[in-house]
Amino acid sequence: MLRMRTKCMDTKELILKYLPVLKKHWVPLCLGALGTIFFAYGLIGLFLTNKTASDDIVFEVNSAQQNPSETRIIFVDIEGAVVKPGLYKLPQDSRIQDGLIAAGGVSATADREYVAKNLNLATKLTDGAKIYIPSIGEALSGMSALNASSQNLAGSLININTSSQTQLETLSGIGPVTASKIVGGRLYNSVEELLSKKIVGSKVFDQIKEKISVY
Repeated sequence: MLRMRTKCMDTKELILKYLPVLKKHWVPLCLGALGTIFFAYGLIGLFLTNKTASDDIVFEVNSAQQNPSETRIIFVDIEGAVVKPGLYKLPQDSRIQDGLIAAGGVSATADREYVAKNLNLATKLTDGAKIYIPSIGEALSGMSALNASSQNLAGSLININTSSQTQLETLSGIGPVTASKIVGGRLYNSVEELLSKKIVGSKVFDQIKEKISVY
């Protein structure tokens, strides 16, 4: 109790001692106190703002979504024994299988054995390409390999995109291996692609270029 009374007396003495100074300079002291409070409040606000900004998650729009018109497309003509033949717009990196899917798939009359043997579904399509799916019995048009060879000698062109390997082998300088490479390299937009794709050499190409077509 004695200590508490002593502390109370010390406090009163201090107040009485500095009271005249406080009364004389109360305005500057109040302004200083208010300035200190506002300064501290500003620091706290600045800290919270910086923290919120650093915690924000920014979602960037994909460049392809910003410019959808930049996605390149190609036009492919799909005809023959397919569900919906016609001209189709496809993404640039599409393959023959994608084209057939766009056309609804092959129809019930399609020669599936011919497609399996002669059409490489993994081949990439190019702008302006044509896919033709033959119907059952259409692939050789009712001709034997001998008749096909005779017709070739008579001047008819062999389509390197749709002809069977047997038909391709009737061409001068084309054996089973080269014929298989021609089938595997489909689809062709021009006969010159036999050279650019290194399917045949220039000597063989000169022998067959007047006897082949792509359509």
